[in-house]
Amino acid sequence: MRLPAQLFHRLAFLVPGLLTLGTVAPLSASGVTIITHGFNSNVTDWIIPLAGEVIDHPGFPGTNYCCYQISITKNGSGQYIAASTFLGGTPPLLSDSGEIVVKLDWSTLSGFGGASTTTVAQSAANALMATNLIPELGGRSLAEMPLHLVGHSRGSTVVMEMARLLGAQGIWIDQVTTLDPVPLSGDGPVTNWVNVLYADNYWQTIGGFLVPTGQSVSGAYNRKLPSLNGGYSSPHSDVHLWYHGTIELTTPASDTGATIYATERSAWWTADEMAGAEAGFRYSLIGGGNRLSNLEPGGAGNGRISDGFNKAWDLGAGLAANRSSLPANAGLWPNAILFKRANTNTVPAGQTFDVVLHHQAGPNAAGQIGLEVFLDADLNPYNGNEIGSNQWMISRTGPAAVAANTLGVVTAAATVPPGSYAVCARLTDGSRTRHLYAPQMLTITPSLQPPAIDAASLALSGGVMRFNVLAFPGQQVTVMVSGNLVSWLPLQTQTFSGTVWTFEDAGADSATRRFYKAVLAP
Repeated sequence: MRLPAQLFHRLAFLVPGLLTLGTVAPLSASGVTIITHGFNSNVTDWIIPLAGEVIDHPGFPGTNYCCYQISITKNGSGQYIAASTFLGGTPPLLSDSGEIVVKLDWSTLSGFGGASTTTVAQSAANALMATNLIPELGGRSLAEMPLHLVGHSRGSTVVMEMARLLGAQGIWIDQVTTLDPVPLSGDGPVTNWVNVLYADNYWQTIGGFLVPTGQSVSGAYNRKLPSLNGGYSSPHSDVHLWYHGTIELTTPASDTGATIYATERSAWWTADEMAGAEAGFRYSLIGGGNRLSNLEPGGAGNGRISDGFNKAWDLGAGLAANRSSLPANAGLWPNAILFKRANTNTVPAGQTFDVVLHHQAGPNAAGQIGLEVFLDADLNPYNGNEIGSNQWMISRTGPAAVAANTLGVVTAAATVPPGSYAVCARLTDGSRTRHLYAPQMLTITPSLQPPAIDAASLALSGGVMRFNVLAFPGQQVTVMVSGNLVSWLPLQTQTFSGTVWTFEDAGADSATRRFYKAVLAP
């Protein structure tokens, strides 16, 4: 909207006002969390109770989410198939958190002679990329959102193989969490691939001949658990109970199979881990913990939190050989790896703020992909309340490079009401799209642009002066009057919800000369 600068003799002189900038609230991002079981197990015993606690975690960014089960089975023709079941919550296109929790069930295949974890992972990876797996997504795939893969025991190699197979198509994984990994002969390798941003592993060696013991994983934040008395009385199962206790922070906390009491809260976590509040799930996107921390919660020499951060490229943790190269990467998907704001938490409507995006896309460096950055009233990029889109074309990188871009995002004063917003990046390459929210809220305050009086709207009728005042949503505007252009008196103040206010002065005939101006209220 273009506003006139000055009107004279019953017209307006524009005088800008001052605004006090507000503060900003922290934000935890969300996406798709996939949790799976291990050998001869299922999703009902502990996974469903664990997933049900996600919404009550202090970092959960909303009031609702949705839950699905994806089942991998073998049909009568020997084919491995994936099917989804909606278990509950708010449909994914309507939730305010954008979070989708998936229980990955391969229980009919998880025993001896069932299937290798690579076979299971292939079906699961295909399911995540499919646009018809979940009808409620309206033709979208789960792979469009950041992925957090969590696996226990044999399930650890399922999620690691899922990461590799998704990486073969060019998809980055935000996080892989392994809980006491125990592969069987013929399963995929226990390794962290170059397309995994953050990896954490929780394991124990206090089992025995009949109780499986886990292992350390290269490239992960490895937290060895030396004390797991109580709980299931099986250290192997207590590892997933330990992780449950970093999501459900109350005492007692139960996954229905075993319970964490005050004794376990005291013994299972170190002082740095604050009885579970600063451990495990804390380092997910929902938890919002500092993945770049050099803290060693298990004691000196027992693993830094930052050990799990991808160092194949310098994404903030430096460079080191802590990832395995993918055997193949077709580069078919665009990836927002890191996305954050680069400057102030508070911006007046109509002004610009900077964002920094690290991305990887394309089978090679030829060509471009589409990038949109928009403001969102919540953390669901699909539910229709996204506004203020800025669009660019940015270069592909190919699978061997990561590019950093600093971009100025313009807020449109006429269409962005003051308030707090999440900031989201949407990358598109052909038919494939991925999203990532910045980990901080942005506060938009009312525009600082001065209001104006629309000269064409001036009308005097029956002793009443009428005219339109032009301003932006959220602005408080005062119309002032003077008879000599020296002394001014306020007549009326209006808080704008739109961009036009029709002002009326019933006292226009009380003076021989009457001048008006519209100013921002102090």
